[in-house]
Amino acid sequence: MGPLERLRKEWFILGIVLVIAVARLEPGIGVKGGPLKPEITITYIAVSAIFFNSGLSLKTEELTSALMHVKLHLFVQIFTLVFFPTAIWVFLQLLSITPINEWLLKGLQTVGCMPPPVSSAVILTKAVGGNEAAAIFNSAFGSFLGIVITPLLLLLFLGSSSSVPFTSIFSQLFMTVVVPLIIGQIVRRYIKDWLERKKPPFGAISSCVLLMIIYTTFCDTFANPNIDLDKFSLIIVVFIIFSVQMSFMFLTFLFSTRNNSTFTPADTVAIVFCSTHKSLTLGIPMLKIVFAGYEHLSLISVPLLIYHPAQILLGSLLVPTIKSWMVSRQKALKLTRQPKAPVKV
Repeated sequence: MGPLERLRKEWFILGIVLVIAVARLEPGIGVKGGPLKPEITITYIAVSAIFFNSGLSLKTEELTSALMHVKLHLFVQIFTLVFFPTAIWVFLQLLSITPINEWLLKGLQTVGCMPPPVSSAVILTKAVGGNEAAAIFNSAFGSFLGIVITPLLLLLFLGSSSSVPFTSIFSQLFMTVVVPLIIGQIVRRYIKDWLERKKPPFGAISSCVLLMIIYTTFCDTFANPNIDLDKFSLIIVVFIIFSVQMSFMFLTFLFSTRNNSTFTPADTVAIVFCSTHKSLTLGIPMLKIVFAGYEHLSLISVPLLIYHPAQILLGSLLVPTIKSWMVSRQKALKLTRQPKAPVKV
């Protein structure tokens, strides 16, 4: 892979580093009440744009073929939205006695509460040759579930730290997430042929808007003199994030390949990626809504910002290994299913 191709693939991760650096140098531009007016442009316009874009790009017809695989969907959604946040909460009870920054620990809990992403799990499942339709369905369905369940989980695990009224969170989520998604899907029905022909860069558009949201979030941090992030906590959190991802990928792999499992090797690939990946696209706007006006918002969002590139990096590194496992497993299953030749007497 040449340097230009590598840059094209990793531009979003580089973009995150760049916008945080710019926010550090000049926080006054994107701060609340500043020239960018993020309390309007980001809170309403940018978040709505991301979900309108998602509604426009989501191919609903691709999901219908995967709809009937109920057991797989149940496993992925229960693991992502029940087991994951609960396991992280138990783990954080042990970490709470350590000197790690408490807001970063709260951020780890928010990562656990997030739904699966619409893109990365699908891209990696496709790269391996796994059950892409199941990955698309679970990513999309998980995102829809996340609109309702993620705020509930955030309030359940971090309720005491949020001063935002419950009803205002849901009304804002409905107006900036659900409504734009539905409008996007309706518009898609009328311009479907044009979209198929032109193939607009939906992913790049959402990523650019997301960089704006990340920039203004960190402007608020750097403009606040009371916030201090120690390097020790940050290094430990990076280590924890990689450890959690590896452990959960291994756990889902073991569960979906056990002897009495009905999942195919292609299903296992979709399960491993969809169950362990978390959405930054949905996560950052949701944190912005749930913790609106909260001075530690950016510290809370740091683990999610680390988790996103970590899941892509780890997933990309594991693609060749998982692919060779899946191919050899499929060959072995094909051999065992072949009918034996009748013995001539």
